Amino acid sequence: MAKNTGIDKKIAQIDNVLRSEFNKYFVHSEMDHKWGMMISDVGHSSVPPNSDYPTKGHPISHMFSWDRGRILNEYQIVLITQGAGTFESESSGDIKLNRGDGFIIFPGEWHRYKPMLNTGWTEIWVGFHGKIADIIMKDYFFQKSNPVIPNCSKMLVMNLFTSIFQLMIDEPYGYQKAASSICMQLVAEIHNIQNRKSSAEVDNSIISKAKYVMQKRIDKTFDLELFCNSNGISYSKFRSDFKYQTGLAPMQYYILLKIEKAKYLISNTDLRAKEIAFLTGFNSEHYFCRLFKKKTGYSTKAFKLNKGLINSSNLRDNNI
Repeated sequence: MAKNTGIDKKIAQIDNVLRSEFNKYFVHSEMDHKWGMMISDVGHSSVPPNSDYPTKGHPISHMFSWDRGRILNEYQIVLITQGAGTFESESSGDIKLNRGDGFIIFPGEWHRYKPMLNTGWTEIWVGFHGKIADIIMKDYFFQKSNPVIPNCSKMLVMNLFTSIFQLMIDEPYGYQKAASSICMQLVAEIHNIQNRKSSAEVDNSIISKAKYVMQKRIDKTFDLELFCNSNGISYSKFRSDFKYQTGLAPMQYYILLKIEKAKYLISNTDLRAKEIAFLTGFNSEHYFCRLFKKKTGYSTKAFKLNKGLINSSNLRDNNI
């Protein structure tokens, strides 16, 4: 198998930053807590084959034995950059770990992990907690029953780890806030990796083409089934892939594009509702006005009075 020289180079850069066994644990000010997301600890550890594990030098709250396991009061993202091993938690059971795999530790969740004796491993990790962390780590995005993310050592992930480590080593003014922001980006990328389908499963070019056609035909109608037939894809697969990528069914996405265009026209022109309905591809003024209120919570007249200050977060999530 060909060596991934890009990742190997990035791992070498991290090793150069840390130079040796490294872990650091932080105390937090009241202002740090108000920020909503705090880095609790960071670390890097290389465990040679046939070595004791875990390594020494951690506070009692973070030490564990394989027999007892451990429960933390924080989230951790751990990435195995070399070697192999195993991870086990109360919700997931036993899962094998390979080079490049990452895993998430959840607060209050019993867990344990270790490298294989004959391979050892190299691990890097960041721990974090806070109100914002609780929001973004909810079950909707990450599940305790599925904590391992295979093939996680992408270049962006390695760059983000490096940036966090550098900040936490140097501790410049405001380092906690800066590092926590990078950690949020790291969480987002881990989520993207966990949920990304392969190009063989999702034809991104078809999704992009559909979005382009929707934009071009915003003042008309769009026959999605005819589009799918013309592009050699079944409507059911297209709908599934489109919703996976955008979070919306194709027709729902198309309708919301029209509503956004209508909001712009209402706010920036003196056109009547009937004219706006025509320019956004609705044959019926009554249907347009009813749908507009359903999606925004406001009549076209009320929206006009607000001069478009009602932002897009007011759009309702009703299915079309």
